[in-house]
Amino acid sequence: MPKGIYKVPVPVNEPVKSYAPGSAERKELQAMLAHLRAQELDIPMYIGGQEIRSNVVARIHPPHDHQHTLGHFHKSDKTHIQQAIDAALAAKEKWANLSWEHRASIFLKAADLIAGPYRARLNAATMLGQSKNAFQAEIDSACEIIDFLRFNVHFMTEIYAEQPQSAPGMWNRLEWRPLEGFIYALTPFNFTAIAGNLPTSCAMMGNVVVWKPSNTQVYSANVLMEIFKKAGVPDGVINLIYPSGPDAAEVIFNHTDFAGIHFTGSTEVFQNIWQSIGNNIHKYKSYPKIVGETGGKDFVMVHKSANAKEVAVALVRGAFEYQGQKCSAASRAYIPSNLWEEVKAYMITDLKTMKMGPTEDFTNFINAVIDEKSFDKLSKYINAAKVDKDVELVYGGTCDKSTGYFIEPTVLRVNNPHYTTMCEELFGPVLSLYVYDENKFEETLDIVDKTSIYALTGSIISNDRYAIELATKKLVNAAGNFYINDKPTGAVVGQQPFGGARGSGTNDKAGAKVNLLRWVSPRTIKETWVPPTDYRYPFLQAD
Repeated sequence: MPKGIYKVPVPVNEPVKSYAPGSAERKELQAMLAHLRAQELDIPMYIGGQEIRSNVVARIHPPHDHQHTLGHFHKSDKTHIQQAIDAALAAKEKWANLSWEHRASIFLKAADLIAGPYRARLNAATMLGQSKNAFQAEIDSACEIIDFLRFNVHFMTEIYAEQPQSAPGMWNRLEWRPLEGFIYALTPFNFTAIAGNLPTSCAMMGNVVVWKPSNTQVYSANVLMEIFKKAGVPDGVINLIYPSGPDAAEVIFNHTDFAGIHFTGSTEVFQNIWQSIGNNIHKYKSYPKIVGETGGKDFVMVHKSANAKEVAVALVRGAFEYQGQKCSAASRAYIPSNLWEEVKAYMITDLKTMKMGPTEDFTNFINAVIDEKSFDKLSKYINAAKVDKDVELVYGGTCDKSTGYFIEPTVLRVNNPHYTTMCEELFGPVLSLYVYDENKFEETLDIVDKTSIYALTGSIISNDRYAIELATKKLVNAAGNFYINDKPTGAVVGQQPFGGARGSGTNDKAGAKVNLLRWVSPRTIKETWVPPTDYRYPFLQAD
C-alpha cells in the first residue's frame, strides 16, 4: 500500500461576510430565511445512519415569534439512547482503524460545505431557531464552526507528529489511540459552532459519539447532521438523539463503555454529571475523560485613565450582542467615579439607537432570549431590581413575551458590589455596574477577584500600563480568557483558545490542541534493535 507523510492545508480564519445592503450574501440569506419559514420540518433522530422517529414530537418555533411553527422533532426515550450507544460501538473498530488522513478529509470537506453551499442554510437555521441576527449567526454558525474544523485537523496532525527521543540502539514511538468506548457530547443552545465542535473534535481523533443537543438548538443541529453525512462521516460515528437529561444520564453514566463527556452548559448540571460519574467509577472499563465549559460572570474592570467612549462601546457590545446569551458576555462592570457620568451618557445614547425585534429584519440589533423559562427568570431579576432602593435602573427594564421573548437591554447601577446581579449568572441582556472610588483601583481588583465563583472571561480597560500590569497579575485566576482594552467576548479559533477555570469548567480550551489531547490515549512503543543475550551487568564483575 502506498504511504506518505501528509501535510494538511494550512488553516486560515474564515473571512466574515458583511451582509451589507445589496450584497450577494444578504440576498441569499434573506431568500433562505423565507424558504425555511415557509415549511415545517419533521426532524428525526440519527442513529447508525438511520432516521429514527418516535412519533412523540416537540414543536420548534422562533424565540422571537412563538406563534410560528418551524417544525417538530422526535423525542428520544431510553431505548433510543441504548440504540445510539450500540450503533456507536458497532462503528468504533472500523472508524478507529481508518487512516487519519481520511478522517481529516471528511472534516475538511464539512468545513468547505459550510463555507459554500450550506452557509446560508446553517446561518438561517441559527437565526430562526436561536434568534441570532445575521452578523451573530455569521460569526458563529459559519466562521467559527469552519475554523473549528480546519484548525482541529491541523492540531490533530501536530499531535500525531509529537514523538519521543530515541537512545542509541532503539526506536521509541507514540501511538495516539482513540479512547476505549464512546464519548457523550452534550451541547448548548447558544452557539451552533459549539454544538458542531463538541462531537466532531472527538470523532476527528477516532472516537465514536452519542450527541445530545439542547432542545432549543435542534433546528440547526439537524442541518449540521446533514452536513456531516454529506461530508462522509460514516454511519454510527456520530449519533444524534433528543432525550431528557435525566434519561440520558441514567443510561449513559451507567454504561461500562462510557469513555468521556464533552460538555458545554451550566455549572450545576456539570457538577451533577461529575458526581454521577464519580459514583459510577467502578462500572467503567477506564477512567472517563471529563471536559466541560460551564458558566461565567464575566467582568469589565475600568481604570480612571480609560477613554469613556471606548468603555461604553465595549460594554454595550460585550453585554448585549446576542442578548447577553454568550458564556463570555459582559455581565458585571466596575467603573471609576471620574468616568461614570460620561460613560453613562455614551451608553444611553447608543442604547437608544438599538432596535429590537425579529432576526428577519436585518436592522434589529437586539432579538429575543431563547425561551420562556429564560424570559421568566430574567424578568424576575429585573423586576426585583426595579423596586430595590439600592439599585438604580439606568436603562431598559421592559419585558414583553406577547409575540416573542423580548427583554430590553437593561443596565443596573448597584450600590453594593455583592448585589445579586453582580454575583449570579443571568445569561441575558442585563448589565450590572458598580461605581467605585477612582482612587481605590487596587482594592476594587480584590472585589472583582472574589465576587464570583466563575473565572471564564474578563477585561481591563486602561491607558495606564502600570494599571494594566497590576490588573493582569491580581486577576490571574479570575479569567481563562483575559482582554486588555477590549470587550470580554469574541474569542477566535486559532487566536484565543477559549475556556476558564474555577466554576467555569476544566479550561480544556476549545479550538486548541490541548482539547484534542483529551480525546486520545497515548501508547508508548519501544523497539530494541539488538537485544542483550546475557543478563549480567558490568558492575557484577569482580575487581
